[in-house]
Amino acid sequence: MTAKNKNTKVETIESVGEAVSKTEVFFKTYGKTLAYVGGGLVAIAAIIILYIQFYANPLKQEAQAQTFTAEQYFRAEDYDKALNGDGNALGFSQIIDEYGAKGGKAVYLYAGICQLQLGNAAEAIEYLNNYRTDDAILTARAIACTGDAYSILENNAEALKFYIQAADKVLSTSTSCSFNNVYAAAYLLKAGIICEEMGKPQEALVYYQRVKDNYPTTPEGYEIDKYITRIKVAE
Repeated sequence: MTAKNKNTKVETIESVGEAVSKTEVFFKTYGKTLAYVGGGLVAIAAIIILYIQFYANPLKQEAQAQTFTAEQYFRAEDYDKALNGDGNALGFSQIIDEYGAKGGKAVYLYAGICQLQLGNAAEAIEYLNNYRTDDAILTARAIACTGDAYSILENNAEALKFYIQAADKVLSTSTSCSFNNVYAAAYLLKAGIICEEMGKPQEALVYYQRVKDNYPTTPEGYEIDKYITRIKVAE
């Protein structure tokens, strides 16, 4: 698979909106009545088709179109406008309020990162907890961002838990590439730093050593000796 195809795959995964079915409410209200009416099952099937054709699909397309401007602000690192809109185009938080996941699953990840960049850790966690994807690398990214949010909240025990989960998630993927190593090293480094802040230097040393042994050619690997030396000098 070429790099272009890999990028397209990730974009496709993130652009596919989840179906938010208002028909569930309809069936709870009217399902029993329809079941007793001749041709009730046919009527239900017809309602589903009509709902998808005339409501869900157009709404999904509209929602995804709304994300374009928000994504541009995100790439420009204008996180406030990406999250809250610019007065003309909607931001990710408004897209979620208006459309849910029809704007694409990534809207929750975008919104969570925006909140994180704006220093709103609790709000970031709420969005990140609602992010779902089958992609292990993106899942790990959301988990690590949740760890960052807990770190901001000075809940180091939770932060550590999420950094370890993020590293484990990256390492669980069957795809082997340099990006996986970079991400794994970054999450392990964060785990080590948090351990030091928690007064657990020996536990931190374990994570640092994993970076040194397994990911020596990553940016974290090139810098890891100073973290290891800091602990050993203090012993």
